[in-house]
Amino acid sequence: RPVTIWRTLDPDAPGLGMARLLVIHHTPSPDTHAMLHSVCDGATAAGDELEGDLEVVLRPALAAVVPDVLDADGYLLGTPANFGYMSGALKHFFDTVYYPCLDATRGRPWGLWVHGNNEVDGAALAVERIVTGLGWSAVRPPVLVVGSPTVDASERLWELGAVTTAAVLESCS
Repeated sequence: RPVTIWRTLDPDAPGLGMARLLVIHHTPSPDTHAMLHSVCDGATAAGDELEGDLEVVLRPALAAVVPDVLDADGYLLGTPANFGYMSGALKHFFDTVYYPCLDATRGRPWGLWVHGNNEVDGAALAVERIVTGLGWSAVRPPVLVVGSPTVDASERLWELGAVTTAAVLESCS
């Protein structure tokens, strides 16, 4: 199972007692990949600034499994908008984890970013409906980007990562 650690603030820590932010993404294009980097940069910068013991774990949506979700303290979700809906990969993720994680993850903080070439609202709404069912707590409205990410969009993505990290660290304190 692929494991990518974006950054661990304490490299000698075994991971126990550490707050964990799980980034579930489907990033098939250069634009979505750049967005992923902006979100993760914000998350790790906030962990540094807040001096939090934080692990940011990246999982492609098709590789994320129930233990990943149960072991995390908060979530960042990223998807392209395909035909006005979330990617099939992110939908598969939700189909896999929804019922096993339904009660155990209620109230955990989460954030979302969506990229598309035209319409992104349908994709965001679909994700929000599923996450509402899970009972997760949104840290802010989704970051929606149409076309190539601008400097403003990159800053909003960075802030999404930072705000979600702050919420995760607060929930673990």
